[in-house]
Amino acid sequence: MIIEEIWGYYSEDLKLAEEKIKESLDTVAPAISMVGKHLLMGGGKRIRPILAILCSKLFGYNGEKTSILACSVECIHTASLLHDDVVDGANIRRGRPPAHSLWGNQAVILVGDYLYSNALRLVNSLESRKIMDVFSTATARMSEGELIQLHKKDECKKGNFKISEEHYMRIITGKTAILMSAACGSGAIIGNATLEKEEALFNFGLKLGMAFQIADDILDYMAEEKNLGKSLGKDLEEGKITLPLIYFFQEASHNEVEKVKTIIKSENFSQSDLGYILHLLNKYVSIEKSYEKARIILDEAKKELALFDDSVEKSSLLNISDYVLRRKK
Repeated sequence: MIIEEIWGYYSEDLKLAEEKIKESLDTVAPAISMVGKHLLMGGGKRIRPILAILCSKLFGYNGEKTSILACSVECIHTASLLHDDVVDGANIRRGRPPAHSLWGNQAVILVGDYLYSNALRLVNSLESRKIMDVFSTATARMSEGELIQLHKKDECKKGNFKISEEHYMRIITGKTAILMSAACGSGAIIGNATLEKEEALFNFGLKLGMAFQIADDILDYMAEEKNLGKSLGKDLEEGKITLPLIYFFQEASHNEVEKVKTIIKSENFSQSDLGYILHLLNKYVSIEKSYEKARIILDEAKKELALFDDSVEKSSLLNISDYVLRRKK
């Protein structure tokens, strides 16, 4: 199936997850409903919920726990986006004004806190100590990843651009991969998978998430802004050193590196600066190298599925893996 057919095939399962999400926003605090619906109902591919659905269905499970899990993982993801936009001072999210520009930082941060805590309450209702441990660890690792990235951004603005590929991988594991891993592995737990297959799906989600974030970071340079859903070059302007820049720093001349550092530290970042940096990234094939790294990680993710018999769910997971590098937003 192509990616659109997957979402169509599992539309009823996704609808049940959407209903759970709407229920979670129905509270006596108006801000939760307004802010939550603005982002949760404002688009997005629902990658994480579909992973939870597919991984539980791999084992024939069709009960309510799947929609609870899918809702929880999407609410945690949304909470992280709300907090990130405040921290980054984002001026666009999925092609629309970010929530903090409409309701203010205080309300948005508190709504994000609510979504985190309520998601963990829902996870707890699954009555699985193992899944609760998975999500408690995942949310802690997500905060850790964002704090490491924030520290590195501050260091870059001060002129210290030392960030290794290893540090970058640690950041994206926390920011993105750990939640996808939780979605996949917890789906297996719900389906009463063997430990071997459970571990395979945890690993699949982790590697898929790493490749997903690398591709997302590449899109900051390559996508059309109307498709990307955020300002093109925003990561660069904020001083986020992602994989294309890490590869560039390894290969470029001293003068080129120093000029790029000066641009990143500048308070007047322009589209011509972005064009110059993109020229250098093309010169040193930094973007192609980043895509190749993502492909290698994706191939490792797909190998984790070798344990499973052919099924619609397995085929869907493989197709979603391929979609990660084809997407334009």
